[in-house]
Amino acid sequence: MSGLLADRVAVVTGAARGIGGATAELLAEHGARVVCVDLDGDGLARTVGSLGGRGVAVAADLTAPAAPAEVVARAVDEYGRLDIVVNNAGYTWDGIFHKMTDEQLAAMLDIHLTAPFRLLRAAAPVLREAAKRDAAEGREVFRKVVNVTSIAGTMGNVGQANYAAAKAALTGLTRTLAKEWGPLRINVNAVAFGFVQTRLTADATEAGTFEHGDHRIPLGIPGAVREQAAARIPLGRPATPAEAAGGIFLLCSPWSNFVHGQVLTVAGGQAEGMS
Repeated sequence: MSGLLADRVAVVTGAARGIGGATAELLAEHGARVVCVDLDGDGLARTVGSLGGRGVAVAADLTAPAAPAEVVARAVDEYGRLDIVVNNAGYTWDGIFHKMTDEQLAAMLDIHLTAPFRLLRAAAPVLREAAKRDAAEGREVFRKVVNVTSIAGTMGNVGQANYAAAKAALTGLTRTLAKEWGPLRINVNAVAFGFVQTRLTADATEAGTFEHGDHRIPLGIPGAVREQAAARIPLGRPATPAEAAGGIFLLCSPWSNFVHGQVLTVAGGQAEGMS
């Protein structure tokens, strides 16, 4: 298959639905083969079924220490290479700061910082050795890492101290890795999303729950808060998952080869918080 990403192999986490699912579809549409990762096996099957034979599913809990290495091994076993890593998996567990538990903080750090760290560490030998071979043979080939963060991590957000802290930490990881991997032509960037229409931002009466250990964590936000959030977006509405995926795709494409160590805000112009 031809396309802008022909012959590229990507890992996309949180690919069962929402931004991750839309990203997997967009990468595959432009020629990539996609290893789709999520806890939700049924959702993964739907995503992979939409890729026209250009993807495989890995049902895994990325907070399990062994899971990231298994994901990388699947990419190499299935396709023989790895070129793109999109760290998108995540959820929210909100609460006002003075009532927030250690478990809530740890859960957000586990999925939004530790899991991306482990996945990139597992991918490092594959990405680095390929880059060294290219350099030895006189080829300049760019590979891509895109970490999904949030404007909560750059601007803060009431009720999300744990989520904002974890996403801010992911930005620090992104920029440090960009300095280490730049000489290998591995672009490392992040996308900071604002209000995107996913189950995390759906009306709280319809969003359902997420299971974490013995906890059933309610997803979504109250209807009145959703309306207020949309009103603060200059473009006048939230992004669709497909629009959000466009920001990730840009950073996976050859058009971003000289974009490095950056946080691309995809929020419809929303810019609020401390500066």
